[in-house]
Amino acid sequence: METKQQTEEIPAKPGSLVPLAFLAILTGIGAGAIGAVFRLALDYGSELRTYALVQTRGFEIGGLFLAMAVAGFATALAATLVRRFAPAASGSGIPHVEAVLDGELRPTPVWLIPIKFIGGWLAITAGLALGREGPSVQMGASLAHLVGRVFRRDQADRRSLIAGGAGAGLATAFNAPAAGSIFVLEELVGRFEPRMAVVALGASAGAIAVSRHLTGDAPDFTVSELVAGGIGALPLFLVLGLLAGLLAILYNRSLLGTLVIADWIGGPVELRAGVIGAAVGALAWTAPNLVGGGDNLTQMTLTGQLPLMLVPLIFLIRFVLGAASYAAATPGGLFAPLLLLGSLAGLVFGSACDVTFPGMGLQIEAFAFVGMAALFAGVVRAPLTGIVLVVEMTGSSALLLPLLCACFGAMLVPSVLRDEPIYEALRFRAARRVR
Repeated sequence: METKQQTEEIPAKPGSLVPLAFLAILTGIGAGAIGAVFRLALDYGSELRTYALVQTRGFEIGGLFLAMAVAGFATALAATLVRRFAPAASGSGIPHVEAVLDGELRPTPVWLIPIKFIGGWLAITAGLALGREGPSVQMGASLAHLVGRVFRRDQADRRSLIAGGAGAGLATAFNAPAAGSIFVLEELVGRFEPRMAVVALGASAGAIAVSRHLTGDAPDFTVSELVAGGIGALPLFLVLGLLAGLLAILYNRSLLGTLVIADWIGGPVELRAGVIGAAVGALAWTAPNLVGGGDNLTQMTLTGQLPLMLVPLIFLIRFVLGAASYAAATPGGLFAPLLLLGSLAGLVFGSACDVTFPGMGLQIEAFAFVGMAALFAGVVRAPLTGIVLVVEMTGSSALLLPLLCACFGAMLVPSVLRDEPIYEALRFRAARRVR
C-alpha cells in the first residue's frame, strides 16, 4: 500500500500536460453522461414512488404494509449488492475517494459504477434521505481511474484524473461546474496544485457540456430576488453562522453516533437496511414529501411555501431520517439532505429575527439561502465550495457578503471546539474498522 508522501513525490512527465488535459475533458464527458443519466433515473424513481404511494392508499392499512415491504426490500437489495460486489460503494464514497488520492487505498474497479448506480437508485427511490452527489462523485472517480489505465498514464496523472473525475461528478449532480472544480482543490486535495486545477477545470467543463445537453441548464432551485437587509443585518448572518457551526457539530456527532449504534446492534447488514427501509416506507406512505433527497422541500423553503409552524418538526424528522438513512450502508451522499437542513435552520432563525427586529425589513428566505452554505461549511469544512455551490444551484449571487459572514462563523465554532470534518471522521472510522 502506498503512502500519501509516496504519491505526492512521483514526478509528472515533462510536457505531458496537454494530453492530460485532453484526457481530463474526456473523463469529464464520461462522468457527465453517467451523472446525468443517474439524475434522470432518480427523477423517474421519484415519480414512480409518488405514483406507487398514491396507488397503495386505496388499500388502507394494507397499503401501508405494502409500502413498507417494497421500500424495505429495495433498501435491503441495495445493501446486498454493495456487500457482495463492491463494499467500497457503501455510503457517500467521498471519504473513499479522498483515501485513494492520499494513497491510503487502492482505486476502485470499474464494476463499482453499476453497483453504485443501481444501489443508489434503489435506496433513494425507496425514500432514504440520501443525496445524488455521493454516487456521482465516486462513479466519476472510478471512470477516471479506468481512463488513466487505458491510456497508460503514470500514477501522478491517474491521481489527477481521479480527482478531476470526482469533481466532474459533483458538477453534474448539482449543475455546478465551478463548485465541482473548487471541491477538488479545497476538499479532495486540500491545496492548490496548478496541474490538478487544469484537470479539475477540464473535467468539470466536459461534464457540464454533456449533462446540460441531457438535463437542461436551468439552476436546481428557483429563487426570487433576495435582499440582505442592509449592512445592519450582517451581524445577524454572523450569528446564524455561529449557530450553524454548533448545529454542524451536533449533525456530525449524531451521524457518527448512529453508525456506532448500528455496529453495536450488529446482525446482517441486509436486515438493518431492510428495517430502515421499511420505516422510511411507512413515513413515505404517511407524508410522501418528507422522504428522498429533499430537493422539493429545499425549493419550498427558499420560496417561503412551508408553513412556519411546521418547519421545526420537518427539520427534526429530516435530521433523524438523514442519520438513519446513512446507517443503512447503501450508496448515497450527504450534500443534498445537508443543504435542506441548512435552509430549514436558516428559515427558523430568519423568522425569529424578523419578529425580534420588525423594523429592519428582513427577508426570511435570505436566511434560508445563507443557511444552506453555512451548515455545509460547518459540516464539511469547505466554505468556498459551499458558497459557490449555493450560488450556482440558485443562480443568485446577491448575498455574497452575508454568505461570507455566515460561513466564517460556521467554520469558526467547530474549529475552535476541535470537531472533525465529517469526511475526515468517516475516513478515520473506516480505517479503524479495517484494522
